[in-house]
Amino acid sequence: MEATMPYPAALSIDYLQADSPQSLLGSDTLAVFGFGNDAPHCDDPRYLRVPLQPYGIAPFEHWRCTGPVDHGREGTSEQGEIRWASDGQLTFGVIEVDEPPGEHPDHSDVGDAAERAYAQLIGFVSGSRTPHLLRVWNYLDAITLGDGDAERYRRFCVGRARGMGRFETFELPAATAIGRCDGRRTLQVYWLSASRRGIPVENPRQVSAYRYPRQYGPQSPSFARAMLPPAGSTLPLLLSGTASVVGHASQHIGELQAQIGETFANFDALLAEARRHQPSLPAGFGSGTRLKVYVRDAEDLPVVAQALDARFGNSVPRLLLHAAICRRELAVEIDGVHA
Repeated sequence: MEATMPYPAALSIDYLQADSPQSLLGSDTLAVFGFGNDAPHCDDPRYLRVPLQPYGIAPFEHWRCTGPVDHGREGTSEQGEIRWASDGQLTFGVIEVDEPPGEHPDHSDVGDAAERAYAQLIGFVSGSRTPHLLRVWNYLDAITLGDGDAERYRRFCVGRARGMGRFETFELPAATAIGRCDGRRTLQVYWLSASRRGIPVENPRQVSAYRYPRQYGPQSPSFARAMLPPAGSTLPLLLSGTASVVGHASQHIGELQAQIGETFANFDALLAEARRHQPSLPAGFGSGTRLKVYVRDAEDLPVVAQALDARFGNSVPRLLLHAAICRRELAVEIDGVHA
């Protein structure tokens, strides 16, 4: 019965040009994001500077909910301060943890930072009125540095799982893990949680990330491919970072255009699967879609921009960012929302 009842949670996400983040911080604003080195500073807990350099002049990303929104800070800068905002149905939160010195070849310990960040994240979320994680973003430096199990992304996955503690796969949120390119060894994690559980969606073309074989590290990545919102709410489908992977293997190595095409083939399959649960969801990307496109090599940014222009024209708002992908052979990854 509860699944069909109206649920007051609502979230809209837009890319907006503005003179400052302050002008976007209304009473119903859950979060505002500025991108790259030129993003302005603002002390409001709802504002976050994302350390990824945009292609061209970047808009702000603006999250609106039903409001009114409370916001604040919890914890200390030494342990990792959590900044948060909530309307009682949805919560935005962020934690940034400096990597401590370590014995690894890069002399820092991203696994320890991930464990501390996620332990605090899980403690905060589980003790709140919005205990169900829907979506998480993770940005860490030098994501593919190191060989074998010493690779930083693999160590991050181990630390994340330790920090999360015991979990069931049906509880895993949608997620993105991307490499920042500014040389700062600070792990940035931000999330969206809700007072009701969402519905995770897997891609029939891909092995679920949490079932990857041992060749990808001692700990499989802990996320769902997408997340449908809680029943009765007005939220978009939340799309995890998606790339040119079929089964569990990377495809079209060294072929940028083919990787872009395979990525959208994965989105087509993912949307079809999501529509099995929610038939009203549009079958293809359009004006209700917002995409963030992560491009590994800066010189490929204009090529990717042209490819997206040819595919979508002006119908799909998008933001292109220079960022490292979690597999060295992958040139592009895309996440976003769809409604």
